[in-house]
Amino acid sequence: MEKKDFEAWLDNISITFLSLTDLQKNETLDHLISLSGAVQLRHLSNNLEILLKRDFLKLLPLELSFYLLKWLDPQTLLTCCLVSKQWNKVISACTEVWQTACKNLGWQIDDSVQDPLHWKKVYLKAILRMKQLKDHEAFETSSLIGHSARVYALYYKDGLLCTGSDDLSAKLWDVSTGQCIYGIQTHTCAAVKFDEQKLVTGSFDNTVACWEWSSGAKTQHFRGHTGAVFSVDYNDELDVLVSGSADFTVKVWALSTGTCLNTLTGHTEWVTKVVLQKCKVKSLMHSPGDHILLSADKYEIKIWPIGREINCKCLKTLSVSEDRSISLQPRLHFDGKYIVCSSALGVYQWDFASYDILRVIKPPDFLNVSLLGFGDIFALLFDNRYLYIMDLRTEKLISRWPLPEYRKSKRGSSFLAGEMSWLNGLNGQNDTGLVFATSMPDHSIHLVLWKEHV
Repeated sequence: MEKKDFEAWLDNISITFLSLTDLQKNETLDHLISLSGAVQLRHLSNNLEILLKRDFLKLLPLELSFYLLKWLDPQTLLTCCLVSKQWNKVISACTEVWQTACKNLGWQIDDSVQDPLHWKKVYLKAILRMKQLKDHEAFETSSLIGHSARVYALYYKDGLLCTGSDDLSAKLWDVSTGQCIYGIQTHTCAAVKFDEQKLVTGSFDNTVACWEWSSGAKTQHFRGHTGAVFSVDYNDELDVLVSGSADFTVKVWALSTGTCLNTLTGHTEWVTKVVLQKCKVKSLMHSPGDHILLSADKYEIKIWPIGREINCKCLKTLSVSEDRSISLQPRLHFDGKYIVCSSALGVYQWDFASYDILRVIKPPDFLNVSLLGFGDIFALLFDNRYLYIMDLRTEKLISRWPLPEYRKSKRGSSFLAGEMSWLNGLNGQNDTGLVFATSMPDHSIHLVLWKEHV
């Protein structure tokens, strides 16, 4: 058939076809298909695939595309990025999708950053770090060697680790390099705390002392306890130092003069931990900004108001059993909003505004873990074999790391957590530096550190 005749015939057929009902159109197509050979059927198949496909991400308004993408999990989204350049562009531009994905992994989100490519990169970095945690490959170990006798006391701050030993010395270490920055002669240290200028030590000789790093000189000596001093804390703004002792008391001192301002009584066991912290919540007994002292023994946690009027009475006593059948471990955490302490039954969390127990986190039956650190997202726990990370949203252990046979201490000061900010959510920058430190039988310090991002 000539081209001109064919085109006229095709026009007539088209006009007739358009006048048919849907049923008649279907019958016509069925008949034509039955008359078609292999070449025609292949042509029909190829063209139908193109005609029936709809690229909804390309056709829909961007807002609707973002709404649909929110329902997909991040791994599927990454696969979708490979479909086409257009899909990758749309998916990568969806800020909220990647922010949500990061939040679900326990990552901190700065909502002021709206660059979608930034959040996609953060997610990719996050997924790699979480895989390392799951595969027990996120950490590495190191040792600090320098003491010649048992190390009883450890304290960590801003990349520096202080160690107090039975060799009558205290040392300040740069964790990143393993170098000893200062070493000074002291008494036997049961507890240490430091800042840039000074070191405060609690001792088995029943005293507390303040030392100057640069010269090693003792600048103040606090005498008055009749038992070993197991824990110290201080606040320069208040000019107050507090100490907890084996004589069952907590003493409040003037930091600058060494004068004992008050002796807090009521404990019936060794006071193994004192924490001086600003309150961050309001209640009938305190307001945000008030300075609060927590003191803990084997069975009780006592709460005291500390201010410029030093004479104070106990606000509240917390315990986990009326009959003292359950003892507390000397691992006390207080951030101004929550009090957290561990026992043989699990980790207890109190609301500081009401003093009510919010929850008891019970680890698996075969574990008897102690608390190292507690945040909004993660908790750091340990036992005599492993270091554990728990996701507090699910109360599931998500990672563990083997520990050597470390030197055990009933007071709990011979091991500690390092950097703590990541417990409130990782962000790609705060998973660096020290995770855990403990003293070893050979007088060295065993360190667990974050591996660098690859």
